[in-house]
Amino acid sequence: MSTHRSARFKSPQDPSPSQTPTQDRKPSAARIKARSLGIRAEIAAQNYLRQKGFEILEANVRVSRLEIDLIARLGEVLVIIEVRARGPRSLLRPFDSIGFEKRRRIRNAAKVLWTNRYRHDSTLERVRFDCIGVHIDRNGEAHIEHVVAAF
Repeated sequence: MSTHRSARFKSPQDPSPSQTPTQDRKPSAARIKARSLGIRAEIAAQNYLRQKGFEILEANVRVSRLEIDLIARLGEVLVIIEVRARGPRSLLRPFDSIGFEKRRRIRNAAKVLWTNRYRHDSTLERVRFDCIGVHIDRNGEAHIEHVVAAF
């Protein structure tokens, strides 16, 4: 006599939901909305910087586990730029989320970038760290605040 089991039993090899790789999970609607806001902010920041005479060299550069939002050039200065965005319902300013640890990680990533990519460029003299805060208002307009040599 055979028995039919309707329930599927997990074998020890089946990963639990907490063990599945993040790329296999679907992002939540909030995560998609936040990423969309971030992309809009980075585009607004790039446009702003170009208007101010910056040359955008790279965007969304991975250095180890960190992503540098923008790398730009202004004359002989290599500018590492952290872009922060906030939507119309946010109670915080964009810069409120850049703490000591984040600044430390950005500085370390910049050291690696300078050593591996830009050190031999004789037209560059130094590195500077700027922050751009983008607030998207209820009408969808981007309001930009630029802090030069932020840290």
